[in-house]
Amino acid sequence: MNALYVDPTHGNDSAVGSAAAPLRTIAAALKQATAPTTIQLAPGTYSADRGEVFPLRVPEGIVLMGNKRDRGQDTLILGSGSYNSPTFQRQNVTILLETGAQLLGVTVTNSTAKGTGIWLESTSPTIARNTLANCQREGIFVTGNGKPVIQDNRFLNNAASGIFLVRHSKGEVRLNTFEKTGYGIAASDESAPLVSDNQLTHNRTGIHLSRQAKPVLRRNLFANNSQGGLVVKDKAQPDLGGSQNPAGNLFRDNQQFDLDNQTGTAIASAGNQLNPVRVRGEVDFVVATVKATLLGPTRFNDTAGHWAEVFIDRLVERGLISGFPDGSFKPEASLTRAEYAALIAKSFNLPRQLGRSGQFRDVSRSFWGRDAIAKAAEMGFISGFGDKTFRPQQNLTRVQALVSLVSGLGLQGGTSDALLGYRDRAEIPPYATDAIATATQHRLVVNYPNPKELNPLRDISRAEIAALLYQALVATGEAQAVPSPYLINADPLLLSFTDIQSHWAADFIRRLGSLELISGFADGSFQPNRSINRAEYAALIVKVFNPQPLRPLVKFLDVDPNFWGLGAIQQAYRAGFLSGFPDGTFHPEQTLHRVHLIVSLASGLSLPAAETSQLKAYADRATIPSYARAAVAAATQAEIVVIHPQPKDLTQNATRAEATAMVYQALVYTGRVNEIDSPYIVRLK
Repeated sequence: MNALYVDPTHGNDSAVGSAAAPLRTIAAALKQATAPTTIQLAPGTYSADRGEVFPLRVPEGIVLMGNKRDRGQDTLILGSGSYNSPTFQRQNVTILLETGAQLLGVTVTNSTAKGTGIWLESTSPTIARNTLANCQREGIFVTGNGKPVIQDNRFLNNAASGIFLVRHSKGEVRLNTFEKTGYGIAASDESAPLVSDNQLTHNRTGIHLSRQAKPVLRRNLFANNSQGGLVVKDKAQPDLGGSQNPAGNLFRDNQQFDLDNQTGTAIASAGNQLNPVRVRGEVDFVVATVKATLLGPTRFNDTAGHWAEVFIDRLVERGLISGFPDGSFKPEASLTRAEYAALIAKSFNLPRQLGRSGQFRDVSRSFWGRDAIAKAAEMGFISGFGDKTFRPQQNLTRVQALVSLVSGLGLQGGTSDALLGYRDRAEIPPYATDAIATATQHRLVVNYPNPKELNPLRDISRAEIAALLYQALVATGEAQAVPSPYLINADPLLLSFTDIQSHWAADFIRRLGSLELISGFADGSFQPNRSINRAEYAALIVKVFNPQPLRPLVKFLDVDPNFWGLGAIQQAYRAGFLSGFPDGTFHPEQTLHRVHLIVSLASGLSLPAAETSQLKAYADRATIPSYARAAVAAATQAEIVVIHPQPKDLTQNATRAEATAMVYQALVYTGRVNEIDSPYIVRLK
């Protein structure tokens, strides 16, 4: 994933957006960002008087991130702009998020009259570990067919509501806190979100439902709200649990009532701590058994803000994992093979495989995990060692866990290319390479803290096994996928680039993508046949080679100080890859010809001279400009030139695919990557 850095105090919008040279505004970063990119915000205030233009629109594949640890306490986005909503006309909005966008670790405030912090119009983004505070209407408004994930945020002092969901919106509202606001959550029209594990305290009303809203309410805490905990009006029908599915909501100390049913129809309540004396209207109390530990929000005292929190919470909800008597989960503790077998036995009930034995000579009849070990082994998830032992107290490694899940679930379909994204793939044991490729293909792999590092031989932690186990449930259709920046796609380029299947340059594009040296567009495409201009090519050169300066800096007359590619153009020029024109211009938007691209690589790499006989490889060699003949010969000898479908027409515009392929071949020449067998690499026969 690419990164752009923004600092409202020390940044400059004419900078390149690196950690050392950050931009000043989010608005400037959003103009430059192409998916996938993380825009990393430094502490400070991002407001109109510092150059921001509201509303800020965050497109698909862009992560806008401050400090998740403190929910953006020192990273404030303050402002408002006019937005014409298709469903509600003109609105005052701070941020708009598209499907697939993420907002993490910031504080959002809209102090304009009737101002909304975040507006979601039929989109499905992720909003996690932020603070929505002091908005003059609501923190988040969800309308249309919106399906956001709103998780672990703090909503404070918002005038009307923390979250308002209308029309046909759904999505998930989990693990948030709502304090000192009008309605903590309001749902109307035909909205039907999942609302779970939230704390709604010291508001006017915890949750207010109207019209035909049908939310599912699970393990929420309604406490100390001045008018009441839950208000249900019109034809709204909240799901408050059933005899086989207790809801676990906890109502206490709300001043006027805990539940006010104004619909005229009975509401079923099962497994909630709800005092009938504190109820208005008709409620049907259904008998259900629920453990006291599952009443109210599910959260361990050591997992708040943990990278695996969402996976842990989802498994707790299913009753598959539990914590310790002191209220902790100990996410970083290691896991033994016996403990893993117990998890597997509890999570899966698959047919026993013929010929699989669950008996091991070092697992006694009295051992606590004997039955679980036998079940997991007979289902095909685990096996013993050559000496017929199981070694139950031995710590489980990450590679063992992944191989186990692939084997037990009978997953197939991995290819070796799926391993290209792991920098430490050489550490994968030979016996496990196919299984790891398959696990990657099926999105079982979750790598923290660096998604590019598998750490196959390291002992697995309780947090990591929770993540892998949950992904196994997702792979088998037993659970719904949850967003995580540490979840690995099999081949990010293969999955995200929608237009390179069967393309002649697909292998070059995928390989450079796996090295995080190229990216595509917000719509998931790479546009391989599109021409590349001089500024875009300069950015590619700088990204791939990060070349060192060989000559003094020159200011080009037609490159504005605020131009997005200024830094890359200057670096590529100083390193000798590109030059300007005699009149002092650079022509950044001019399309690059094939011959110019070849000359650039020959010059920047200082390729050794070659015989002009190399030019016999080109059908139109007579049209090669005299100034370029030596460079083309040198690049041909170095096997850097790649042209489709045949080596001619060097004066044609270079495409993004050709630029990618030739840059890749330049990396092959310098020994940084392995060769790709392609018939379009130009070689003198």
